[in-house]
Amino acid sequence: MNTEKTLILVKPDGVRRGLIGEVISRIEAKGYNIDAIRMLKADRTLLEQHYAEHIGKGFYEALVEFMMSGPIVAIVASGNRVIEGFRSLSGVTDPTLAAPGTIRGDLARDQGTKVVQNIVHGSDSPESAAREIHIFFP
Repeated sequence: MNTEKTLILVKPDGVRRGLIGEVISRIEAKGYNIDAIRMLKADRTLLEQHYAEHIGKGFYEALVEFMMSGPIVAIVASGNRVIEGFRSLSGVTDPTLAAPGTIRGDLARDQGTKVVQNIVHGSDSPESAAREIHIFFP
């Protein structure tokens, strides 16, 4: 068994659209555990830590502004291969290309904005998960 933890964020578009419960339901329906959850208004300092690898990229400033545009929900989930499993559950980054049945495929849509508004974030590796969990749950 490969039990691990991941950070999941319900982004401002998901919170604004009332999709927190839907995202949590899908996490739980898949059999993962919710270990911690909090709603917060992320500030620039927190987001600079979270998106450190993207500093200097063309989309960085628009991404930070979007993530500061409203509350987010940070979730620590655990389970067997939860990182890979949640990334599959969420679907590809581009909501237009995300498969039906995934969170992004069913719930997100292309807004035509500088930054893709795609409902959720999930850690991409055990190392990223550990770093990101520490940022949101110090």
